[in-house]
Amino acid sequence: MQRTLGVCYYPEHWPESMWAEDARRMAEAGLTWVRIAEFAWSRMEPKPGQYEWDWLDRAIETLSQAGLKVVLGTPTSTPPRWLLDKWPDMLPVAQDGHTRKYGSRRHYCYSHRGFRDDCALITLKMAERYGKDPRVHGWQLDNEYGNHNTTLSYSKAAREGFLQWLADKYKTIDALNEAWGNVFWSMEYDNFDQIDLPNQTVADANPSHWLDFRRYSSDQVADFNRVQSDILRAHTSTPLIHNFMSKSTDFDHFKVAADLDIASWDSYPLGYLEKHSALGEEWIARYAQQGDPDFQAFHHDLYRAVGRGRWWIMEQQPGPVNWAVYNPAPLPGMPRLWAWEAFAHGAEAVCFFRWRQAPFAQEQMHAGLLRPDSADAPAIHEVKQVAQELKQLSKAGTVQAKVALVFDYQSVWAWQIQPQGKGFEYFNLIFDFYRAMRRLGLSIDIVAPDCADLSQYKLVAMPGIMHIGKHLEKALEDFKGTVIAGPRTGSKTEDFQIPANLPPVMPDRNCTVTYVESLRPGVKRPLASGGFVHHWAEAIETDQDVLEGYTDGTPAFISKDKTVYLTGWPDDTALQNLLRSMCQRETIETMDLSGGLRVRDTDTHRFILNYGPDAEEFEGQSVAVADVIWKTLSPAKA
Repeated sequence: MQRTLGVCYYPEHWPESMWAEDARRMAEAGLTWVRIAEFAWSRMEPKPGQYEWDWLDRAIETLSQAGLKVVLGTPTSTPPRWLLDKWPDMLPVAQDGHTRKYGSRRHYCYSHRGFRDDCALITLKMAERYGKDPRVHGWQLDNEYGNHNTTLSYSKAAREGFLQWLADKYKTIDALNEAWGNVFWSMEYDNFDQIDLPNQTVADANPSHWLDFRRYSSDQVADFNRVQSDILRAHTSTPLIHNFMSKSTDFDHFKVAADLDIASWDSYPLGYLEKHSALGEEWIARYAQQGDPDFQAFHHDLYRAVGRGRWWIMEQQPGPVNWAVYNPAPLPGMPRLWAWEAFAHGAEAVCFFRWRQAPFAQEQMHAGLLRPDSADAPAIHEVKQVAQELKQLSKAGTVQAKVALVFDYQSVWAWQIQPQGKGFEYFNLIFDFYRAMRRLGLSIDIVAPDCADLSQYKLVAMPGIMHIGKHLEKALEDFKGTVIAGPRTGSKTEDFQIPANLPPVMPDRNCTVTYVESLRPGVKRPLASGGFVHHWAEAIETDQDVLEGYTDGTPAFISKDKTVYLTGWPDDTALQNLLRSMCQRETIETMDLSGGLRVRDTDTHRFILNYGPDAEEFEGQSVAVADVIWKTLSPAKA
């Protein structure tokens, strides 16, 4: 698969007289792909049933004549105002019960059937017109599912859909009462119609109630996506794509992507640094113009798994954005580094957002590859450089990783519902493991929780998984390598109850968790070999080997055969010590990477990237700030 570059373009924003020159400059810059139309519903259908395609026909032809490949977006993330007049109850309702308003985008509830029908209709009309069009080489469905906290809606339509979902799942109200444990606090229901949504209760709503509502809401995203994918499948054989987001965990991306050909995501390393970093102000300041050294890579590997090997960057940050807390410019070299890091993780395409900075509306302060006056913005020169480099290094291969990390969306929801302590966040636990692995120079595969085969790996980590399903259980039973579980792995049943024989419920169980503690900020439980446990600690009963103990002599990391269980959340030092030791056990080569230096192997090359503010040395070669270099792998390492 060839590595290629692209851009997001909005012909409806510019006079038609500019289109041909824009297309010429795009091609001249080395771009291959152009995504269009994902926000243009009001121009496609300005009034109900009145379709205007001529402008879009001409835009597609203009881009195609320049040699560009079009990705056509269904415009359902920006419903026109007339649709709200038709369906005034389609608006999403927030957890506090207030209806959210029209005036921006994503102003819809996934559960609303009338709105969904109209989305199906505009998708059908587009599919009938462009499904066989050879100039259209891909389709993007909607845009950024769940953005702006829109996965969960507490509307009348959501309640009606949820009650039907519960009736389909449980069949009888007695079965639901048993699964939820509704005997507690006299919460037993006589029929499904008595059940409400779990928001705005006096005290905590039942966690099983919450978890089922989260599952239902996730299913609505998958169903909404499937409506469009089914229509498009009947009219086109070109790939179907969606652009997911960073640290987006409100719905199960694996389920949504089951109906897609390619997963993509929108990468804004500086925009999300402050929002998602858990490492404090000093860390943010160090990487303020580069982005977190591991955050983008984590999502590259996650969406490669979500896309079953096929994935893109649909929106890559080119300069300052407009929506973050602060909006610095990237250091010179970072757009190039970000693009090459994505390619090193197997991306087929990296598309920059956007072609020209808009001089109007909400995103007028968001940089593009051109300034609003059409002069070159800084990033376009780096795009041209990458385009030239791709001519020498165009193949997008991925290495078979020896290490896997299991990521489970339902566990995100479970620990948001019942964190047991402020700061316990499943994503951060998983990301700590990922970061520690990256600092050891490891290439990592992220795998789904229903993974049925782990035989290609030597080391599998699965911290924090609420419940181990039958597919993963069987895969673990057949697995010959080392497994690292805990803390909190297998600690609940599928119905969100404590297991009868206590956690952890997993193959090769080597201890019994008798009680748990959430630790206050700053509280550290020191380990005998260095480092400490923070955030979370478990008391256990075990007769198995103790790999690591606390300084008071109690066990911290337990081992049985090749299964390791962690009774607490290790800091970076303890985690790296453990992972390095387990890699040695499995004869996996590791490194000790300093600062912001990171490494990623493909099937043919080793990429070395420097996110840090200082030049670093790797194997005797200097790597400048914001630079990426690559070396051909020897046949043995390749």
